Amino acid sequence: MKIIDTHQHVFWHGRDDSGLVADMDDNGVALAWLLTWEIPPWEDSPSYHGVLNPEHVRPDGTHAGIPLSDLIKARDRHPDRFVLGYCPHPSIGDAAALLEAAHGMHRVRVCGEWKFRIPFDDPRCISLFRKAGELGMPVVLHLDVPFLADGKGGTSYQPQWYGGTADHLERALAACPETVFIGHAPGFWREISADASADPAMYPSGPVIKDGRLIKMLGSHANLMADLSAGSALGALRRDPVYARELLEVHADRFLFARDIYGHHLLEFLKQLNLTPAAAEKIFHRNAQRLLRN
Repeated sequence: MKIIDTHQHVFWHGRDDSGLVADMDDNGVALAWLLTWEIPPWEDSPSYHGVLNPEHVRPDGTHAGIPLSDLIKARDRHPDRFVLGYCPHPSIGDAAALLEAAHGMHRVRVCGEWKFRIPFDDPRCISLFRKAGELGMPVVLHLDVPFLADGKGGTSYQPQWYGGTADHLERALAACPETVFIGHAPGFWREISADASADPAMYPSGPVIKDGRLIKMLGSHANLMADLSAGSALGALRRDPVYARELLEVHADRFLFARDIYGHHLLEFLKQLNLTPAAAEKIFHRNAQRLLRN
């Protein structure tokens, strides 16, 4: 079966473009969406420095992240293996104009990764999202909540938050009905369980309480999808494999195979679920192909 990895990075976690292609070959991945991550100085996270390309350290010691230039280099060396993504920071310059320029100039087809310390429903974000919808580009969102329950009846501030909360996400979904959003990351996947707001763990591991907000959002917003990338998605699905299979079967049109990291862990887990061929084909490649049909 053809596999498209809809959330991947290059010059990341010790691998250059050739290393990424080798990993794709090892895991049967035919095509990967390469995503940027623009990091302005005030959003720098030193904990990430060891997994990013050292070429992009600024003189002040902060890191610029994963720039479009690295993706273009990888795509041009391996034109049949990569689709370009790009997401400019909404608070710097005219992000919508930059996205449109990248779409026309460099054949960028995905708006992502959106991973910024600004609420999803900020007017500058809405402008960018609407431009992505106009261009037929899905938006890959990273959600990490700014507060977690502290187990004592209060909340604990999380300095590495991105996007805000599920409330901010829902307002953006409603404001941009023509734009397809793809949810990702711990703050998104914790919402698989109805007790997410009371769970103090960034990566909850307890039993899933059904009818979580993630399921409700899928039901209320036809423009919301989700990718299965990173430990956040895999960890959420592993909490209850029986429920995970039910979720992926019922909403097979809304999920995308994606890794964000290297290796075979997600692929092996999905094989264990014994999905029907129809659901598996949608998740592994048909949904991704449908989104980039234009």
